[in-house]
Amino acid sequence: GRRDGDKVEVTNCFAVPHAERGDEVAIGKDFNRQMLALHLRANRNETVVGWYATAFPPSDEDSDSNNNNSSNCIADTSSLIHEFYAGECEDTIMDSPIHLVVDTSLVEDTIALKAYVSSAVVLDGETMANMFHELKLLLKSSESERIVLDEMIKNLGGCDDSDGGEEEEKKIEGKEDSTLGLKCSMEKLLSMLETASEYIGKVVDGEVEADDAIGRQIADTLSSVPRIRPEVFDKMFNDSLQDLLMVTYLSNITRTQLTISEKLNASLDVNLK
Repeated sequence: GRRDGDKVEVTNCFAVPHAERGDEVAIGKDFNRQMLALHLRANRNETVVGWYATAFPPSDEDSDSNNNNSSNCIADTSSLIHEFYAGECEDTIMDSPIHLVVDTSLVEDTIALKAYVSSAVVLDGETMANMFHELKLLLKSSESERIVLDEMIKNLGGCDDSDGGEEEEKKIEGKEDSTLGLKCSMEKLLSMLETASEYIGKVVDGEVEADDAIGRQIADTLSSVPRIRPEVFDKMFNDSLQDLLMVTYLSNITRTQLTISEKLNASLDVNLK
């Protein structure tokens, strides 16, 4: 991630294997070092800002009392892992690593995130323990990520009113026609362009009173569109389309090979029996 003053932006992550034996924790240091080196080759402006873990499943007492404290977010071994990543952050601009906790229990039908920073509890000059303090966390998504998430949610809820057979048929059709989502997006974009063009035409003809706020939004939208010559755009689009078709072709070949391999393994198992 990156750090800007008092703000820390977490942009990427990768899992690191570890093993817990009682009060001891063994972390895959070599794996962490290799993955970090590979990651920095593709993201040279990023540094280690902390580590993440999943929360413990809520106990029956927490469920009955609706207790939302952080008792199931911090484990007994969290301090040991935190100390390891504090050493990883020594060569960076981070004073203390950020501990990000992801709640995958789905008790509240959401994937909750919490961020913590640790401070040492010192008694008579000796460090006795670490105390984790929760930080303010804000989740942001880029425009491309938002579009993908919207499409995923739309596809999940698109067949709620149909029966099982129709739902399965629609899923099969969606897999066969990979351009359906692009077609719907283009139709929606064309409809919005026609609406904006119709509004501008009415304002120019004096049929509708001009709205400064809408005018600024249209101007900002037009200014955000890059100016590209038609022949350059056609070349870019065709190149991207060829790449997409190649990826689709390779995916189909891989899927076919996996299917053949499964059938061969199944037939060998039958023959051996």
